[in-house]
Amino acid sequence: MKNMREHAQQQEAESASHCDVPVTAAEVLLDGHRATRDRVARSILDHGPSSAADLANRLGLTAAAVRRHLDGLAAAGLVESREQRVYGSRGRGRPAKVFALTDGGRDAFYQAYDQLAADALRWISDSVGGGKAGEEAVAAFARARFGKQGEKYLEALRLAGAGERTEALAQALSADGYAATVRRVPSAAAKAPAGAQLCQHHCPVAHIAEQFPQLCEAETEVFSQLLGTHVQRLATIAHGDGVCTTYVPAPGAASSSARRSAGRDSDAAPTAGTSTEDSASAR
Repeated sequence: MKNMREHAQQQEAESASHCDVPVTAAEVLLDGHRATRDRVARSILDHGPSSAADLANRLGLTAAAVRRHLDGLAAAGLVESREQRVYGSRGRGRPAKVFALTDGGRDAFYQAYDQLAADALRWISDSVGGGKAGEEAVAAFARARFGKQGEKYLEALRLAGAGERTEALAQALSADGYAATVRRVPSAAAKAPAGAQLCQHHCPVAHIAEQFPQLCEAETEVFSQLLGTHVQRLATIAHGDGVCTTYVPAPGAASSSARRSAGRDSDAAPTAGTSTEDSASAR
């Protein structure tokens, strides 16, 4: 009887090991036999929502192979499909389908890295005695980190015209996996040039920024320096919003009071407290 039970358990284990549909997130991302599926998930993590064709081109796979892996990731609850956002006029036909990581998919990647990063930042804070001094030490680290990152973007922004710098910054951010886009918004002042919303649909440090908001603050400072104007952070993924959204006034516009008015205009820019659905419609 015992041997029969052991044989049945062995057969069940062997059957499970050859199952095409993953059972858990850990099985998909950590099992060496599913390394390609891990690459597909990692590519979405690094580049933001992607179509099957985009993934196939990036990874050197056929579209059919990518779709099989996406089906497995979707069955495990790691990715979800959605219609691709189109900015500007939409052409004929149905919008393309893209695949994005779910919260569970991000967690499967981030858990170990997040803990390491959080421990490092907490050590930096504690090493100077914590409290206000600790907060400033973390802020100094954040400014140095994002400042170094911003140096990579300087050349792209120098080559862009004054009215195109926000788009140039979005392209540079997207190349680093932030899936950034720009939406032009009307100014609160009559006949004034339009400002812009810089939207980052993916944030690699969102989980850590929940604990250390200095990261978001330092990034905003770097955006201001790169664009040569005061910018206003309206929403962040770290605070539960669907997208990190930064308002950038038009070149030469912008009295500070006008910028504040634009930030309050619900048609121009969502506030940090706006719900995810409202933010999405504003974007």
